[in-house]
Amino acid sequence: MSGTIETVEVGGGVRLAVADAGAGPAVILLHGWPVTSSHWRLAVPALTAAGFRAICADLRGQSASVGPGTFAKEELARDVVALAERLGLNRFALAGHDWGGTVAYLVAADHDERVAALVVEEELLPGCRESVPEPGRAHYPDWHGPLLRAPGLAEALVTGREEAFHRAFLRQSAGPMGLPAEAERAYLDAYRGPAALAASLGYYRTATQDAEDIAARADPPLRVPVLTIGGEYAMGTAVKWCLAARAVDVRHLEVPGAGHYPAEQRPDLVAPALVAFLSEHLR
Repeated sequence: MSGTIETVEVGGGVRLAVADAGAGPAVILLHGWPVTSSHWRLAVPALTAAGFRAICADLRGQSASVGPGTFAKEELARDVVALAERLGLNRFALAGHDWGGTVAYLVAADHDERVAALVVEEELLPGCRESVPEPGRAHYPDWHGPLLRAPGLAEALVTGREEAFHRAFLRQSAGPMGLPAEAERAYLDAYRGPAALAASLGYYRTATQDAEDIAARADPPLRVPVLTIGGEYAMGTAVKWCLAARAVDVRHLEVPGAGHYPAEQRPDLVAPALVAFLSEHLR
């Protein structure tokens, strides 16, 4: 995380670890699996230098955030809305990577009067049937979801081997560019132990409910302006087409060389795009 770190009580026994940096119009940045809010560490300086307040939050059950073992994305979206209220944010933007993108979409769909702009990086919303194009199809893993959703199987195979499991996913999903060794180590440490594994399983085992919740918000389509971001060696343009079916104003950034972590792997492209998009819609 970058900025002042605090723990924010958002209700229902949920406490979110939040890093708050800068001043000005606010953007809440959410991460996915199996990373933490540090995913946005290289974008935060550009955002704050451009006059934005960058609020990076660890999602419930991930990294330093804690809460009951309920991980439907609709519930996590309520955490984010409660966080915005605790911080006194009447109007804000959202940026979400991976599962954080689904959570951000649900917040925007339910609170479009408050959400000025939405960024979805490397996420296909539950129920979206877009296929990952090449070259991403040859790199992005397709084995982790079925394993984590299979009752009892992940508990038997991953318990005690969390580091090997998460390392395999991180390295394959990052594509040829990879992740810095220090970032990989931080993520492996964050996902060690039974509580972290239980949260990971919880995130994946709400798939049916998540898809139903997304489908329930499909009509009318989202009117909040959307920027989608896809890595060349991961989801690529599939992110754009998934959101284009659910929103009326979608633009896309394809990130050459990047895998599933464009904001970390190509901050030279992602950070300026974030600043430009938010400058257009959040001022």
